[in-house]
This record gives sequence, structure tokens and C-alpha cells, in this order.
Amino acid sequence: MMLSCKKEGVKKTDYSVVKLQLQRMVKNDQAIQFAHTPNETQKVKDSLYKEQERIFIANTDTIKSLFNKYNFLGFDKVGESGSQDFWLLVQHADHDVAFQEKVLKSMKKEVLKNNADNSNFAYLTDRVLTNKGQKQYYGTQLNYTNDMWIVPKPIQDSMNVDVRRKKIGLKSLKDYLNSAMKTHFEMNKKGFEKMGITKPRQYE
Repeated sequence: MMLSCKKEGVKKTDYSVVKLQLQRMVKNDQAIQFAHTPNETQKVKDSLYKEQERIFIANTDTIKSLFNKYNFLGFDKVGESGSQDFWLLVQHADHDVAFQEKVLKSMKKEVLKNNADNSNFAYLTDRVLTNKGQKQYYGTQLNYTNDMWIVPKPIQDSMNVDVRRKKIGLKSLKDYLNSAMKTHFEMNKKGFEKMGITKPRQYE
């Protein structure tokens, strides 16, 4: 009888606190990245990038602790939005590729159980590969050219990249690039117009 009472007294982990932690970190993550302005001086730009680095490192320290305690935070623990937040923070932990790779392995197990997002797994896979100086697999990681085009970083077996993208739930590479260039244009419209570019670049 005593054993039965003890079992009933065991509390489940309250992940609502974890979700709030993740939300706060993502809010800071996004705020610093969107703090830039088109006409900012180099001094301001350098200052913002320095602050961004500080925030990314601080966030990584926190999510490392969460990962060590809970492993990958999937849908079952923090819901879809919470899992998305956790993934995004890992995605921005480029200063610690070993940690990103560790999370990726844990995330793969959750993807196979439909407990994590396929597309996010593709992005983190490519992030780890490119951070290790290797060719990416899904074409999610991009470079921005001086003439305002967006191109994917080197891709392994690039002829079949759209097959892999479709299988994991991503749009075609061309559609992805065109969408990215539309967003890039809208976010930097004044700068583009000064260069005489009145509409976003698009692949035919």
C-alpha cells in the first residue's frame, strides 16, 4: 500500500516552464537579428553582431542544459511550437558544431517516431554538414552574391536534390530559392532600389 501511494505521488515533468524559457530565448534571438537598419554605420553593425554572438552563446548554454536533461524536445514534451523554438536555437549554435551534431542524432530518433519536424531535421542536417566543411544534402543553406542572387552552398549529388527534398516534405530547390529572394528583396528594398533593382531576382 505504501509503494502504491509513492507511485501516485510522483509528479510528471511540467514542460510549460521549459516552453516559456524557449519562447524568451527565441524572442531575444529574433530581436537582435532584426535590429539592423539599411543605413546603419559599420560601427553599429559590428556592435549588433557582437551582441548577437553573445545572445547565441548564452542561449546555447541554456539549451545544452535542457538537452542534457530531456534530450531532444519533441512534440510530446513541448508541443510543435516549443519543439520549433528548441530546433531554431540549436540551428543558431554554429559556434558549437559538436553540440549541433549531438542534437541532430537525437532528433533523428524523434523524426522516425513522428515526434519532430521533418523539414527542421533537413535544415539541421545541412547546417551540421556545412559547418563541418562538407557538402549539404537538402540544399537549405544559402549564400548571397554581390549581384543580389541567392545560391545554395555546395550540394552532394545535386541532380537528385529535389527527390530528397520532396521525400522529406520540402518544396523544390528553385521554388525555395525564389521564395528566399522575394523575402530578401522585401527586407532590403531600399538598398535594392539604390542599385536600380526594382523587383526580386527569380530563377526561371
